[in-house]
Amino acid sequence: MAKTNDTLSLDRGTDHVHHHLGHAGGYSHLTGALLFTLSFALVEAMAGYWSGSLALLSDAGHMLTDSTALGLAALAAWLATRPPSPRHTYGLVRLEILAALFNALLMFGLVAFIAIEAVDRFAQPRQVQGGTVTVVAIIGLLVNLGVAWQLSHGEKTLNTRAALLHVMGDMLGSIAALAAGLVITFTGWMPIDPLLSLLVSGLILVSAWRLLGEALNVLLEAVPGHVDIEAVAQDLAALDGVAEVRDLHIWTLSSGKVALSAHMDIHDLADWPRIMTESRQLLSSRHNIGHVTLQPELADNGSGRVVHILHPAQP
Repeated sequence: MAKTNDTLSLDRGTDHVHHHLGHAGGYSHLTGALLFTLSFALVEAMAGYWSGSLALLSDAGHMLTDSTALGLAALAAWLATRPPSPRHTYGLVRLEILAALFNALLMFGLVAFIAIEAVDRFAQPRQVQGGTVTVVAIIGLLVNLGVAWQLSHGEKTLNTRAALLHVMGDMLGSIAALAAGLVITFTGWMPIDPLLSLLVSGLILVSAWRLLGEALNVLLEAVPGHVDIEAVAQDLAALDGVAEVRDLHIWTLSSGKVALSAHMDIHDLADWPRIMTESRQLLSSRHNIGHVTLQPELADNGSGRVVHILHPAQP
């Protein structure tokens, strides 16, 4: 079978410019969220220590963790705007995935801390000032709502989603602290404080597990969940002049940026410019895949439309 050296990349020009501008917007939103979160985390930590509330302290700890996570996310978003280099040909876009992974691990650590402290509080109940907890929790809830609004209006990347998950966890923490403060103020029942802290920990754990799974799938170069690789293969093989599709791989470079590579056996190499253009349009419009590398090869006469998603390893 004859083979050409014409390996074509269909991701050029404006794609990098749009990606650069998108991350710049994400950077500004993350930086603003960082300043709000860090400032109130310090206030809430002091109020929690003074009032003796685990719910307030755990929420402050979560917000402090968020500050670290948002700082890493902002740094990753800024670094992701750096252009490709001879050593990093895709640029530094994967840094946002590493930041999201680290965010998830921080959330696991926070859950462990709250759980251990809550168990100790059940064994040795401590006095909590319900009025202070209630006031600070209300302010914290308002701050979290403002930060969530700011992040929701930024670029929808895995990195900003990770930051938004942290803030949503903070909102739950503020609600739990508010409920604990009200119950203690009106009933004096102290176990509500560690009890609600454990409830929030469980909700945070679910979010952290999902985020961890998404980040690991990207690092393992798994096929993105929203992409049907069988459908992509069949669509490419159905193009006029295509005999076979082999070695098809689809993976995520960074949030919103999916890459594809494949070998395509075609009946006539003269048709390749048309097939290349049609492939690019099809993958972009139907499957939202923008970074494409296709290699054409001359098919044997009589080849039918065959699809091999994964080519067997050669001995």
